[in-house]
Amino acid sequence: MTLSPVPVSSWDALLHQDVELLTDLHDQVLREAGHADLVVLVARLRDATIAAASGTDPCLPDRIIEDLDVEQAAALARALTVHFHLTNLADERHRARILRGGSVDDGAAPADDVWPAVTALGSQVRAQLDTLRIHPVLTAHPTEARRRAVASALRRIAAELDLFDDNRSGPEERAVARRRMLEEIDILQRTSPLRSTQPQPTDEVRTVMTVFDQTLFRAVPRLYRAVEVSLVGGEPGQDASAVPAFVRFGSWVGGDRDGNPFVTSEVTRRTMTLQADHVLRALVTGVGRVARTLTMDEGTTPSSPALRESLANDAVSAPTVFDEIVVSSPSEPHRQKLLFVAARLTATRRGQVDLSYRGVDGLLADLRLVQSSLELAGDTRAAHGELQHLVWQAETFGFHLAELEVRQHSAVHDEALVELLAQLDTSVDVRAAATNLTLLDGLATHGWPGHVRPLSDRTREVLDTLRVMALLQERWGSRCCGRYVVSFSQRPAHLVAVRALARLAVGDRPLRLDVVPLFETGRDLQAATEVLDGWIGLDSTRAWLESHGRDVEVMVGYSDSAKDVGPAAATLTLYDAQTRLVEWAERHDVRLTLFHGRGGSLGRGGGPVHRAILAQPPGSVAGRFKVTEQGEVIFARYADVTIAQRHLERLTSAVLLADSGPVADANSTGAKEFADVAERVEKASRETYLALVRLPGFADVVARSSPLEELGELRLGSRPARRSGATTGRDLADFRAIPWVFAWAQIRANVPGWYGLGTGLEAVGDIGRLRRAYAGWPLFASMIDVAEMSLAKANRQLTEAFLSLGGQDDVTRTVLAELDRTRRTVLAVLDQTELLERKSQLRTAVSLRAPYIDALSHLQLRALRLLRAPQPQAGNGDPEAASLREEWGRVLLLTVNGAAAGLQNTG
Repeated sequence: MTLSPVPVSSWDALLHQDVELLTDLHDQVLREAGHADLVVLVARLRDATIAAASGTDPCLPDRIIEDLDVEQAAALARALTVHFHLTNLADERHRARILRGGSVDDGAAPADDVWPAVTALGSQVRAQLDTLRIHPVLTAHPTEARRRAVASALRRIAAELDLFDDNRSGPEERAVARRRMLEEIDILQRTSPLRSTQPQPTDEVRTVMTVFDQTLFRAVPRLYRAVEVSLVGGEPGQDASAVPAFVRFGSWVGGDRDGNPFVTSEVTRRTMTLQADHVLRALVTGVGRVARTLTMDEGTTPSSPALRESLANDAVSAPTVFDEIVVSSPSEPHRQKLLFVAARLTATRRGQVDLSYRGVDGLLADLRLVQSSLELAGDTRAAHGELQHLVWQAETFGFHLAELEVRQHSAVHDEALVELLAQLDTSVDVRAAATNLTLLDGLATHGWPGHVRPLSDRTREVLDTLRVMALLQERWGSRCCGRYVVSFSQRPAHLVAVRALARLAVGDRPLRLDVVPLFETGRDLQAATEVLDGWIGLDSTRAWLESHGRDVEVMVGYSDSAKDVGPAAATLTLYDAQTRLVEWAERHDVRLTLFHGRGGSLGRGGGPVHRAILAQPPGSVAGRFKVTEQGEVIFARYADVTIAQRHLERLTSAVLLADSGPVADANSTGAKEFADVAERVEKASRETYLALVRLPGFADVVARSSPLEELGELRLGSRPARRSGATTGRDLADFRAIPWVFAWAQIRANVPGWYGLGTGLEAVGDIGRLRRAYAGWPLFASMIDVAEMSLAKANRQLTEAFLSLGGQDDVTRTVLAELDRTRRTVLAVLDQTELLERKSQLRTAVSLRAPYIDALSHLQLRALRLLRAPQPQAGNGDPEAASLREEWGRVLLLTVNGAAAGLQNTG
């Protein structure tokens, strides 16, 4: 897709300046390594793809690439990949620059302040703070193509670029920073972008830990301060804060075993051990840092009686430790207490029982004791400044860092029940018994009769997972690992089955078990309330509800629903399902939290989360928002502390606004006024999408025309990329949602982000009404905008070339016709002549990368053509040709990795 150049503002000039600097340094590194020809080749291809996109010479890029041998092709792919990483670094840095505020010659940065609309609501919003809950859940879905080594190198380059651009840096410091950037870019260029080994689940855990260590632990207190300044008012840090710790983080990394046999109960146990170690280290560091600042003495800031008593108890509980503290900090009681707290946290991390905290409540009691003593002494600044940040961190992260969630497929539980029930009575139909609600409810409520033992490793693993959950809760508290998500929850028995299995696994021992149904496909979403109706009437469910404040969490999946019925139909089906779930919750007097299983890509529910929240059905947010953060999205949103803070601010402000009068009215009125539009779009888009995916041989076409078959070789994650190993006669069900979206992005079609919408819009037949729907219904506007972004990253010419490899002209014609139709109708609804016409920042980001992405796509096309060409019969092959084919296979993987970086999108 060709986008016209965007006029460069003084502010955007800083982005272009950074990109130009990093590109020049990269070019210098290549020349110094003897690859001046590569610099020339990249420039030639960039100009050629621009000419091709404009229609001047469409075949020029292919002619250039056809002349390359395999070594040149590999070198080109690596050079372009590094270029994308450096461009992304500059873009991320630019976003942080905008968010921080700064200024340029023609005025202030265009930072988007999310708070005025919230503060305008007055006391209504402040009253919501006590029940507010923001709950991002980080997942290990394999959508981060960068290696950790690459990410680390980019962080080092970013740090040097900051020094280079700092106005306070002198000539010598800038020269050193430039030299260090050259060194790091040289290392990056020589670092393989491909993983040589398959990541293990614990590798994924360590990768995710980096965002907690580097940004989130600092970003969370900054978020709370921003809310305090914007909504509460007054002088921050002078008085006790009225802002509660309303953020909780969750994680599926090391807990999600659905489709991943490598995540075991032992992995889950080790994951929580790693998480606890990281958070306790961070707390020790934070407490020690604040302790070193509390140097006020007993004379100026006397300790309270309660603090003096606490110190006396510390002196006898650990005399050696306490004596060392007193020697180093004489007559400084507040500092002494915090240093003793740090010693206890260290003991907790090391498992030294005598000095350990039993839980985070003990730590919070000590921190508040110091706060109270400082307040009594009149030092409110010290009481409510950095010390309050420690309180917030302890409340948010506990001793477990993130709430580790378990996920498993309902079919696994079915098989376990069949095996276990067969031991109770061999005369019954055990498969029927495994779905018998009365039987399962009785087992969940009263326990299992007699001695039952698992026979298979798989069933034993199910029970061991539940036992590990109980053990982790005993060690780190009930919050650490209590949620159990059931994929493909298609009947009430799928929910009560988990509680019945837990009763067998742990008996009467304490286990907080929150079973969360996940409704994913279009059919499952439509049947969600029916399933919940059958579940809520059970004795075991009623007992659980009464003991947990009648809180119910329900997860809705965006990925599989879009793959199942198409993006437009899925969006509208999800809206309708959530509306019915809100009504269900009201009927049954439960407090509902909807858990949104959104992917990072546009084809899996991705896109601007702030707008998505404001487009939710009235009553579906209610001050609580839980959402998955996946793959490359985790690092895009949380790798920089400023970006992380502002992302959390946008989530928070949107949740506070979602059920306010103006927003709720817009959603309610829009849904009613444009119900006929939704019905026609949903029906027509669904039929169009299903007609495509049901074309004979369609799944085989996708596999042949894309690198879908090779994605497993990228080793993005521990989870297998395919559900089956079929290489012909494939079915759509064989493809997981992530590689499905990944493949369409690679061939520059982005079908999962827009397909069927054009036909759906045409079915309405009234452009004026569609424009009114866009202006008056937030959900409809969000759906159109997501399609526009997806279309802007597509390239018709390249899509046609890729699909031609599939060998079925009917598929190619069908996709291209709908692409043209959707582009035309979306532009008509937006009243624009070009895509992203009114979204200059996004337009700049796409245009900046487009020529280089196109170059890499042309290279990928050549590699695919060679690899998809007919091969000699086994035993008749040429060893040299086989070796060359293997080398081109590596080139293909390099292009896939590079395109993922350039498109900033995997799955």
